[in-house]
Amino acid sequence: MPTYSAPLENIKFILNDVLDANSLTEIEGYEEATPDLVEQILEEGAKLCEGVLFPLNQSGDEEGCKIEGDVVTTPKGFKEAYKEFTEGGWCGVSADPEYGGMGLPMLVNTVMQEMICSANFSFGMYPGLSQGAYEALHHYGTDEQKQTYLPKLITGEWSGTMCLTESHCGTDLGLLRTKAEPNGDDSFNITGNKIFISAGEHDLAENIIHLVLARLPDAPEGVKGISLFVVPKFLPEDMSRNGISCGSIEHKMGIKASSTCVMNLEDAKGWLVGAPHKGLKAMFTMMNAARLGVAMQGLGIAEVAYQNALFYAKDRLQMRALDGAKFPDKPADPIIVHPDVRRMLLTSKAFCEGSRALSYWVGMNLDISIKHSDPDKRQEADDLVALLTPIIKAYQTDMGFEIASTAMQVHGGHGYIWEYGVEQYARDARIAMIYEGTNGIQALDLVGRKMGAHMGRYLRRFFHPVSEYIEKNQANEKLQEFVFPLAKGFAKLQQSTAIIAQKGLKDPNEAGAASVDYLRQFALVAMGYMWIQMVEAAQKKLDEGTDNKAFYESKIKTARFFFARMLPEADWHFKAVMAGAESLMDMDESEF
Repeated sequence: MPTYSAPLENIKFILNDVLDANSLTEIEGYEEATPDLVEQILEEGAKLCEGVLFPLNQSGDEEGCKIEGDVVTTPKGFKEAYKEFTEGGWCGVSADPEYGGMGLPMLVNTVMQEMICSANFSFGMYPGLSQGAYEALHHYGTDEQKQTYLPKLITGEWSGTMCLTESHCGTDLGLLRTKAEPNGDDSFNITGNKIFISAGEHDLAENIIHLVLARLPDAPEGVKGISLFVVPKFLPEDMSRNGISCGSIEHKMGIKASSTCVMNLEDAKGWLVGAPHKGLKAMFTMMNAARLGVAMQGLGIAEVAYQNALFYAKDRLQMRALDGAKFPDKPADPIIVHPDVRRMLLTSKAFCEGSRALSYWVGMNLDISIKHSDPDKRQEADDLVALLTPIIKAYQTDMGFEIASTAMQVHGGHGYIWEYGVEQYARDARIAMIYEGTNGIQALDLVGRKMGAHMGRYLRRFFHPVSEYIEKNQANEKLQEFVFPLAKGFAKLQQSTAIIAQKGLKDPNEAGAASVDYLRQFALVAMGYMWIQMVEAAQKKLDEGTDNKAFYESKIKTARFFFARMLPEADWHFKAVMAGAESLMDMDESEF
């Protein structure tokens, strides 16, 4: 049977010792978000995840969702868990207090997303989609729309979706065909079909609020003709049924307890959200929130997979250690003594702890970008979030799947068996590399939009602090073994950036060919930047004479593994970037 324990000690280390999340209390509206309060909230969240959500993960996978007619039911126990989740206020952790939310920093919500995804990836889809709908309506909805929908989304009485994809258009939303005809008042009749709609129909909430992309009659072609509409399942004025229904649910590789629906709209009544033909801008508000959430899915799956691999490696007896028996009183040694098993476990551990720091840093900057009183600080933080969002979405979901697969490898044959649970993590993790923009699209976003934006302003938000940190600490004896490899990796990242910018101006295929390797190179350097700060924080605790010496020493040892065994991967990606596009683009389609 699988196991999960929320990594609260590691979480608190990142929040308090590495990032100094207490500084958020200096921002108006976050004054009460002290470390003590945040710790209490996260401890309660951990209990919910460990005791309520995690026990439903395997059974939910086995049972899946079911459809009869257009009615979808979730697996046994999900309704009760959702009721407990919503009654605890977890849908409104970072929501606006004006509409009933707790008003806590988005950072707290980011941490909760990690724990929820570790405990029950499928369950997390339902409140996760509601978060996207909330963000779009909060940013672009009218006052009436906000008053109508936000309080119910915050309590969880109503849930939300994002209805973007159609059978012929996924990434290229300019091809969508769903139509919106004006009714002569402020409403529209919307007709079309959407596919792959997560949480599109279910039995958890009283109402489902769909955010639907469609075209007005006078819409220009392409993405400039997309508008966003709010289309409730039940009309709020009298709770009569609207013309949107589920035609079928998908039979999927993973996240089987999450209902992924085909949604049919037949003169469904909807209302415009934001300006006509400006739906793409509102959509990206949903997408950016979703992409940060998906990054946490990658981390969440990696964490629970690692925990189970570690438990198994300490328990499973096979052969003797290469340098002699470690447990002579037992018939064999546990497999954790073997170097290759340790390589797999340390790769998993180094990723989880490093990406936790990186994604929490993004979450913290998201709060600064929204709430800080200084407009310059808001802009700087917003730039950093924009730059790092595609990086953490792609890298953390790639690695989430890789580490789930690694956990299966640690388990050997048992990893391939359903009862042990880890094969589910691999199946569940795989979708995160695809939805909310495939990871290849994230790489194109990085090199095509973010790299050159505002004359490189986004890049400077990351490059400048890293450069300053290296310069400040190059003579620090306790950090030198980490500063030098970081400096080397950072220099090559700068070189890759210059080469892509130079070649990409002449031939867009050069930028496209380099994009995935560049993103991975960037991610590894960013992880190195976070790991060296973790070393600094851990060393400070050791110098102070902490009682928890083993915990902080393990941070430094894990950092050594990262810098020795994982950061060098950036060199390979650097070489691939330098190889250019010719070997990719030279072959004719007929030669494949």
